[in-house]
Amino acid sequence: MTRSAARVDSRLVAALARIDDPALPMAETCRRIGLVADELAVPRPSYERIRCLIRLHRRRPLDPGIGETLLEVALRNRPPESIIDALVERRG
Repeated sequence: MTRSAARVDSRLVAALARIDDPALPMAETCRRIGLVADELAVPRPSYERIRCLIRLHRRRPLDPGIGETLLEVALRNRPPESIIDALVERRG
């Protein structure tokens, strides 16, 4: 049975930014995200949801700003360590 999620885990969204290659079909990115979801033991996002996220990512990177990261940590959508990651990425 195939599982799919209404909400996409933030780790999968972060993986999408690393995995997506505009030279490859979106279906390939979707398959790769599915493998990551299996490894993380979270539900696989639907193909349509991944296509929407890919389109957003290709228009602008999905890397959140510091404020958005702080909000997501406060809402418990992201782990506290993501604040450090966001700060390091802004310096780099």
